[in-house]
Amino acid sequence: MSTATIQTIDTPDGAFTLLADERGHVLASGWTADRDAILARLSGATRPTDVREKETDAAAAVAAYYAGDLAAIDEVPVAQHGTAMQLAGWRALRTIAPGRPLAYSEFAVLLGSPSAVRAAASICARNAPALFVPCHRVLRTDGSLGGFAWGLPVKQRLLDREAGVPALV
Repeated sequence: MSTATIQTIDTPDGAFTLLADERGHVLASGWTADRDAILARLSGATRPTDVREKETDAAAAVAAYYAGDLAAIDEVPVAQHGTAMQLAGWRALRTIAPGRPLAYSEFAVLLGSPSAVRAAASICARNAPALFVPCHRVLRTDGSLGGFAWGLPVKQRLLDREAGVPALV
C-alpha cells in the first residue's frame, strides 16, 4: 500500500493541487481543486492507494514561483514512471528556461529525435507533475499554444509570467 499527501493551494491562476509520495516527490499536480482529476493523471499501477490531506514541501516552491522566483520549481523532486523516452523527455522539459519556450519540433530535436514531433507532444500530454516539469513551455511550430491539460488560459498566463508580461487586472 502506498501513501501520498495531497494539498490544494490558491494561486493567481486558481486552485493548484499537489500530490506527493512518502519522500515528498511530486507525483502529479495541476490547476484544479478536484483531487480525482489529479489522481487520474497517474496510471492505475502508479496511483497511491492511500491519500491524505496534508501540507506538502512543494507548496512553498509554488508560492515562491508565483511571487516571482521562477527558478523555485526547478529543484522540486518529482517521481515519474514511463518508458525510457518519456522519462528522458520529462527530464528534458526541466531544462527549458522560463521565458524561452520551444516548438514541439525543437523539443523533438532536444530529445535527439527530430522527426518524433508527435512523440514529443505525447510526452507533454502525459506529464503528470505540471509546473514542476514545465510542459507549458512547449508550443506549436507556428507559435500557437497547442494543448494543455489545465486549459489554454492557464498556459498563456504561465508563459506571460515567465516572459515578464504584466498580468491584466
